[in-house]
Amino acid sequence: MAHCNRSAPRLTKAQNMPIQKILLVDDSKTELHHLSELLGKRGFEVRTAENGEDAMKRLGEEKPDLILMDVVMPGQNGFQLTRAITRDPRFSTVPVIMCTSKNQETDKVWGMRQGARDYIVKPVDPTELMAKIRAFD
Repeated sequence: MAHCNRSAPRLTKAQNMPIQKILLVDDSKTELHHLSELLGKRGFEVRTAENGEDAMKRLGEEKPDLILMDVVMPGQNGFQLTRAITRDPRFSTVPVIMCTSKNQETDKVWGMRQGARDYIVKPVDPTELMAKIRAFD
């Protein structure tokens, strides 16, 4: 067969593209590895950053579809970084999910006030994480 004609309609979404590219921001190499593997196995394209400076550099290189953000990091913490990203017109449409071991309700409220769109507590439950990511598709 020299030419393959696709009879099935191709799904094209102009504005609402499904989440594919995820930026993980966490100072723990173990956590980055674990989450990268978890997401990679589910078909996501994952980039990582270990701190705020790295994250801003990655954002400048390529705009992700979603950011998974740790809170406790040296230098700029996840709350500060989330605020900076969500208030930047270039990235204000990129949803940020806080991903942290801080499980107090006040932390969740504070994260949402900084511009986060959701919050998940470590250790991450893969099913819960996938549901939270898919909610932005």
